[in-house]
Amino acid sequence: MPKVSSVIVPYATYLRVYEPLAAFPEPERGHWTRYARRPDRPSYQDELRRSLADLLPTPPVPVPVHESSDAFVLEVDGVVCVCPWRTRLRGWQALEELGDELPAPVLDAVLPAVVRRQAAQDYERWLARNPDARPWIRTSTWQVPLHWFVLVSDGERRFDKGSGDVPPMLRYQTPMVEARRRVARALRTLKETIDEGPLIDGLLDVGRWLEEFHPRSLVELDYGGLVHALPAGELEGDHSAADVAEGIEALRQGDGAAAGEAYGRLVERWRSVRDRRSAN
Repeated sequence: MPKVSSVIVPYATYLRVYEPLAAFPEPERGHWTRYARRPDRPSYQDELRRSLADLLPTPPVPVPVHESSDAFVLEVDGVVCVCPWRTRLRGWQALEELGDELPAPVLDAVLPAVVRRQAAQDYERWLARNPDARPWIRTSTWQVPLHWFVLVSDGERRFDKGSGDVPPMLRYQTPMVEARRRVARALRTLKETIDEGPLIDGLLDVGRWLEEFHPRSLVELDYGGLVHALPAGELEGDHSAADVAEGIEALRQGDGAAAGEAYGRLVERWRSVRDRRSAN
């Protein structure tokens, strides 16, 4: 596969859903069946490199003209599962959120207003024809949203230090049924013990999203490019999913002190990442 770009992958993290081939209608199922057999499938970083390369022309291309026909592929208990990139759809959705991330002068310099307006009009027309569309991948920059950790357990954590040109890797993978169960249990506890807030809102949102997929799907939380923002020792010692689970369990038991200690560890761990974001 030709090299798309040599740009550095940004500090983005991902929540992905891999669905079994049986979840897709024809002719899409046939496409993914053939695709899964290809030996030259692109990697995690290739997806971002392609997207970043589109921002180099003048004017930039914020959203691909055509939807991606690529996907990530995993075999789960002998069942082939795919996670379609849907780069065009995700690009439109990211543009809607960009105004909250960047100051207006910076946003206009990166993506001129006329480019954003045209992309928004294209998305509106497309959405009218595809009202049920949803992405298989969610992305967050400079952080792992706290509610994502609720979906996984520390026992599902996979860490690799990397070596040479191979970067470190930190991912969690869990069956869809487990992710949904954990969301439901956490919501019950949080609604009984704390006021409404971002954590509950985030869990409600991600819970609705998970319900749209096949029950035999796999959910993956990937630190992605954020591994480059964390020193190796901190990354290896990062057990945020365990801290979140411990905090929620403490709330369930009525132990506010233990819940506060778990939350304190999370705050301390992620403070350095927030500081780096502010410096940039």
